[in-house]
Amino acid sequence: MSGAKSSWPELVGILATLAATEIAHERPDVAVEVLPPGAPLPPGYNAERVRVFIDNSGIVSQTPVIG
Repeated sequence: MSGAKSSWPELVGILATLAATEIAHERPDVAVEVLPPGAPLPPGYNAERVRVFIDNSGIVSQTPVIG
């Protein structure tokens, strides 16, 4: 998807459920993974994945990006 969005800095600080919904709406071609603090991360880049890192309150703590 040339020109497709690959990062969502505007989602930092909002609830993970809202962030995941927004990403899925804008990029239905990628899988959204919501990851709590300390979650194990498999190595490697995946162009069909967006990882959403959250804090203990379920708030997005880092900019979600493709990979």
